[in-house]
Amino acid sequence: MTYVVVESCIKCKYTDCVEVCPVDCFYEGPNFLVIDPEECIDCSLCEPECPVNAIYAEDEIPAGQEHFLKLNEELSQLESWHVITEMKDAPADADDWKEKTGKLDLLER
Repeated sequence: MTYVVVESCIKCKYTDCVEVCPVDCFYEGPNFLVIDPEECIDCSLCEPECPVNAIYAEDEIPAGQEHFLKLNEELSQLESWHVITEMKDAPADADDWKEKTGKLDLLER
């Protein structure tokens, strides 16, 4: 099993979760984070660290967001997405986006 980053992270990209990951399985894109399902060891340490509740166990992904499992896998393999292991400042407008839904079209690859 793996953990999955879902839509809530888009344009928020808080990085509280990456510092607790013991296997460095988070990858960073322009406005989103993903978890490489091949590297995730299902430790669950990241889930409670996310301030926007964007991380779920794969068998607990909210209805309608199941496609994020495949998206996490796909984006973690892109050469332009790199492992992130240290917390960074969130985007200046992150708080404006954390309650919004329907953000998939805003995901930058």
